[in-house]
Amino acid sequence: MKTLVTYMSQTGNTKKIAEAIFETISGDKEIKPLNEVESLENYGFTFIGFPIHQMGPPQLASKFIEIKAKNRKIALFVTHASPPGSPFIDPLLAKCKESTNASEMFGIYDCQGVLAQQVADMLLKMDNPQAQQFGKLRNLTVGHPNEQEQENARNFAREMMEKL
Repeated sequence: MKTLVTYMSQTGNTKKIAEAIFETISGDKEIKPLNEVESLENYGFTFIGFPIHQMGPPQLASKFIEIKAKNRKIALFVTHASPPGSPFIDPLLAKCKESTNASEMFGIYDCQGVLAQQVADMLLKMDNPQAQQFGKLRNLTVGHPNEQEQENARNFAREMMEKL
């Protein structure tokens, strides 16, 4: 069975997690950016990774899952700027899972990534106090995903492969 690790990453956060997952799995495997995957036909299992954008999965990721991952065995990995334990995480993950209804979903891994400076700057300029507060937390995201979060991703990959 061939395994694919595919991801979209604008700041490198999700790519770090993708690489940690990829290095952990054995056997016939491939790693590719999401926009380079035409089909999942040749893969028995796929890890799909993406960052949270505007409180949910990016449209590219949602469409990929809805169309290309339909009836396929998958696991998701997601990066976001929210700190562990934040009340925002569960609703975000629920939105990510919504598009997997037609897939055989094995699990989801999430971790904090660094909030891009340009995004933090944009949030700080908004009239919304909640957005401004989130933008002020950027310094707490620097350095994520860290080595422990990457190790957690490796453990997630092992668990998903054992489930197969």
